Amino acid sequence: MPSADPLLSDPFPFRLAKDALIVAASPFHPSRDLPTGSMSGLAGAGAGQVAEVVSSYDLDSPVFRAHEGGKLTITATQQLRDRDDLSLLYTPGVADVSMAIAENPALANRFTSKRNTVAVVSDGTAVLGLGDIGPLGAMPVMEGKAVLFKHFADVDAAPVCIETGSVDELVETIARIAPTYGGINLEDISAPRCFEIEARLKERLDIPVFHDDQHGTAIVVLAALINACRLQNRSMADLRVVVSGAGAAGVAVTRLLQRAGVADVVVCDSRGVISLERTDLQDHKPRIAATTNPRGVTGSIGEALAGADLFVGVSGGSIAEAELARMAPEAMIFALANPTPEVHPDIAHKYASIVATGRSDFPNQINNVLAFPGVFRGALDSGAKQITESMKLAAAEAIAAVVTDPTPEEIVPSVFTPGVAEAVAEAICRVAASQ
Repeated sequence: MPSADPLLSDPFPFRLAKDALIVAASPFHPSRDLPTGSMSGLAGAGAGQVAEVVSSYDLDSPVFRAHEGGKLTITATQQLRDRDDLSLLYTPGVADVSMAIAENPALANRFTSKRNTVAVVSDGTAVLGLGDIGPLGAMPVMEGKAVLFKHFADVDAAPVCIETGSVDELVETIARIAPTYGGINLEDISAPRCFEIEARLKERLDIPVFHDDQHGTAIVVLAALINACRLQNRSMADLRVVVSGAGAAGVAVTRLLQRAGVADVVVCDSRGVISLERTDLQDHKPRIAATTNPRGVTGSIGEALAGADLFVGVSGGSIAEAELARMAPEAMIFALANPTPEVHPDIAHKYASIVATGRSDFPNQINNVLAFPGVFRGALDSGAKQITESMKLAAAEAIAAVVTDPTPEEIVPSVFTPGVAEAVAEAICRVAASQ
């Protein structure tokens, strides 16, 4: 009787002994059979090679062990048990599916993984607070993002970390790989390039394109403000808001707050208030000056904070107490820089009745994970071709509504509060159905 086909009986037929100090012990999962310990960090070596890795970090620490071999794998949705299965899942059966899709490309959403797959695209030029660390340095972050997509919204996300280049090169690269995916999540691409890249991809592609550093942050900030206004019985139209930071997040927060009804927003960069009087404004900042700061404030951020009701920090650095003391009574401070907020919560509480940060160890964490999983879940389920401004407003309202009885210590839900992604997805679908 012939022996069983090894490619069907063992998914890792070329595995090596567990004690082998050899890279790519399994050709299908290079880290699967690597031993733990100092030699487990064998990076940059080809198959069958042994290489010592020098690092200033403790590669045996718990955080590195949690990342050993990466945080993602690929799992088949259909079983491959015998040759009948093989003939259905691959040749000859797959040919009919391919030809049907070639005849009608819309069928790809039904008969391929495209309908539930998002590309998490980064060039590594603005990773977290780490700056330009390149595509390989960005990989662990993008893998982590993919884990969040799957856990919170059952969206399959694939990290796509690419070498940086001109705006034209990045747009062309992303557009050419787009047919594989149901959506594009842009991540950690430096400003001001990120604005043009997103805008051009939205014009070119027929799938949702969403720069999370911009819009995810803005959605959650607005959700927090909705509940803060509920607590204080205030109207957004009456607020004076100061945004510190004119990068990706600062611009998006400003625009979404304006769309939600905030009329008086002053944006500051490292040189002070962005105003029409400044002669050093470049890139996107002249447009900020033209569309914000209705009272014509000039000078330092301290001048902007005089009488302000809300401070939103998305820039890093620190704000002096003397400047915070100039804010209006019952002020709100959202100091979102990570890991070091622009204002430490202990200081912020001296001058504000409601305080939020970007950190998980303080109340009111403004965390993008409250937004992007549900946004893409809703966009994929509804077949939306774009994530519109109306969808972002609806997503913020949905997040805010999850907190049924807001308090100063809870104006946004925890990332682990059940139902957040579902509520956001439902809101996206409702808007999509009405557009």
